[in-house]
Amino acid sequence: MSNYWMIFELLFILILLSSVIALVTAAIQAVRGRSRNALRVLGVLAASLAVYFTICCLSTVLTPRRVLTIGEPQCFDDWCIELSGATKTAAGSIVTYQTSIRIFSRARRVAQRENGAVLCLEDDRGVRYAELTNPSDIPTNVLLHAGDSVTVTRSFQLPATAHVAGFVFTHNGFPIGWFVIGEGQSLFHKEAITRLP
Repeated sequence: MSNYWMIFELLFILILLSSVIALVTAAIQAVRGRSRNALRVLGVLAASLAVYFTICCLSTVLTPRRVLTIGEPQCFDDWCIELSGATKTAAGSIVTYQTSIRIFSRARRVAQRENGAVLCLEDDRGVRYAELTNPSDIPTNVLLHAGDSVTVTRSFQLPATAHVAGFVFTHNGFPIGWFVIGEGQSLFHKEAITRLP
């Protein structure tokens, strides 16, 4: 991740901490009977958050979807994932894509994992196709120690009539990326896509 995006992550953390401080300050003012001061603090907080979230939305509306090539990683802090390769096999009305995906850590000290990862293929209409489940596959949330790298394989089946646009990585759970400027994920912006040849 570039320093450019790290600045926005730090800004998000600063906004979050400032919001907590403002809420505590407003509560203290209210308890002391200074309701006017408490309302003033809450008003400034609400206006600041409105401006920040507007910038978040505009940053995703006005920027194009990020398009990656095979072998180009997506990194979230020090955890990274990249599509290393894909092969296509047709059998009647079904097409199977066998993909090779590298997951690695850029961390220098800590071990980490990415929970809630979702891997899928997306066609040119925006329809997404989930990976086929295989109990013997290495899980996507495998624990990575500092500098570790692991390659996993995933299979996807699509109808032969579907025109594959590419590979998409996303998350289940709370969409924290919606609140970070330039993160590339929001209600108005799709996740990055790795184009298949």
